[in-house]
Amino acid sequence: KRRAAEICLMSKAISSTGLRWLWLVLVVIAIDFGSKMWVMDNMMLHETQPLMPFLNLFYAHNYGAAFSFLADKGGWQRWFFAGIAIAIVVALVVMMYRNRASNKLTNIAYALIIGGALGNLFDRAYHGFVVDFIDFYVGDWHFATFNIADCGICIGAALVVLEGFLTPKDKQVKEKG
Repeated sequence: KRRAAEICLMSKAISSTGLRWLWLVLVVIAIDFGSKMWVMDNMMLHETQPLMPFLNLFYAHNYGAAFSFLADKGGWQRWFFAGIAIAIVVALVVMMYRNRASNKLTNIAYALIIGGALGNLFDRAYHGFVVDFIDFYVGDWHFATFNIADCGICIGAALVVLEGFLTPKDKQVKEKG
């Protein structure tokens, strides 16, 4: 009986923290994983498939970080970036645990970043590179090729910045709602 009561209290405690939003991590990972599997199964490396006048699917392997940073450094960067991803995930999970569940914007932002970091971490650990395939361009200028995990990280980071611009009064109103 005591163990059941402890589990019930722990469950109640977790549901009142930001960890309540961890389900969003699984959504990002599932969409990221599914999209990468589709690209690897249906496209050849460096193949381009036009989607819209400003968007292509372009299958690429990224051995570095954002914008292929350190991609040509011999392989040590794979584990360096994996370590950074793990540290970020742990830090954000702790921050979510310390947040109230009602702090939705921040918890959603952290969950998106965690999902993206774990999606790319899986690629790095399993393949030795990250699968990228979204090619946004304007005219002859192409943005760096990216993936759904990167989208989660960028959207999460943008939400963190947005949350920083909210006035304390706005934050109080949202927390009460």
